[in-house]
Amino acid sequence: MRTISIAQNISQLNERVRLAAQKSQRDPANICILAVSKTRPENDIREAHAQGYRHFGENYLQEALGKMTQLADLDLCWHYIGPMQSNKTRPIAERFSWVHSVDRLKIAQRLSQQRPPGLAPLNVCLQVNISGEASKYGVNTDDLHSLAQATAQLPQLRLRGLMAIPAPSDNTHSQHLAFARLHTLLEQLQSNLPYLDTLSMGMSADLEAAITEGATIIRVGTDIFGAREKPVHNSTDH
Repeated sequence: MRTISIAQNISQLNERVRLAAQKSQRDPANICILAVSKTRPENDIREAHAQGYRHFGENYLQEALGKMTQLADLDLCWHYIGPMQSNKTRPIAERFSWVHSVDRLKIAQRLSQQRPPGLAPLNVCLQVNISGEASKYGVNTDDLHSLAQATAQLPQLRLRGLMAIPAPSDNTHSQHLAFARLHTLLEQLQSNLPYLDTLSMGMSADLEAAITEGATIIRVGTDIFGAREKPVHNSTDH
């Protein structure tokens, strides 16, 4: 028996976003809630969609492809938000509308080459290792400018902005510093790439700080679907 109500969770989340936007003098309509649906069953996604959500984020490729087939009757926009192996880029280029986790030119080039010409360009964000952690995915800030310039030239991609997953912190000040740093990096890129418009940052625990610092996409799983058990996935399923 379900112990949580996805509809109730979404109502509470929408109110959190509204209040955070209001406090920051921002329009909540300019903040996209990306429902992180990795490991969640088809019916949970259908329930979130029934509450008005259209954007869903997946980390595990094979799982995501199965859901796309199961949910083909719904008007959904799929975002790939996990790390990518170069031999898995083709189905990502073919089936997703957004990729948030481009962190090297080889991946960007493969996505561009493998994007079917009949589809709109693939929206991509560059993942930045904003906290400088050796264990984290993402381009180093020193290499970001050159990667952005090269990615922007690829014909089947549309570079939209930046994504980051800062080191977890319960300290609100630390949260703000990390998100503000990513915003500053985006502003620096906009001097040469003025059309960049996306900051994908903030999750269930820190979305208020992210919204204050300019997030346009927040990635929320737990506060929509409830706590999840750690999945068992093959190491190649990315």
